[in-house]
Amino acid sequence: MERSPSGMGEVRVAVKLTNAVDEALVRRGMMTPEQVRTYEANALVDTGAVRMVVPPQVATRLGLGVRGQRVAEYADGRTEAVSVTEPLVVEIDGRDTLEEALILGDEVLIGQTVLEKLDLFVDSRRRRLVPNPAHPDQPITKVKFAATRAVKRVPALLA
Repeated sequence: MERSPSGMGEVRVAVKLTNAVDEALVRRGMMTPEQVRTYEANALVDTGAVRMVVPPQVATRLGLGVRGQRVAEYADGRTEAVSVTEPLVVEIDGRDTLEEALILGDEVLIGQTVLEKLDLFVDSRRRRLVPNPAHPDQPITKVKFAATRAVKRVPALLA
């Protein structure tokens, strides 16, 4: 259990990051599984951050290309254009999702989008992440579906 300099508790979690393009190349037979670039970190869970953040050296180690720029707003109100990565796979406690990350800072930060996609809650009292109690075995993604006409269900697609 770690404490920040202010004495407030931090939530940290073991995370495995994988270059998603490398994974796709393996599936296509263009790369071996041993060539897939990964990185493991003790990431800070930042519920005040919307997006995931990786430091430049982590993006480089993973071989992540830059796919554009986004404006980041810091806690002190400053804004800055920062690079955003190509896709990476984020794995926490056996749950994984595809994500892009802002490239900045000096540590891996897990923001709200990853928590939401992995269906994880922050247990601030115990300083840990926990699965949504309604879906303890796997993440569930809520979607809204509006149909203007009846949709025929295809059994093969539901399996």
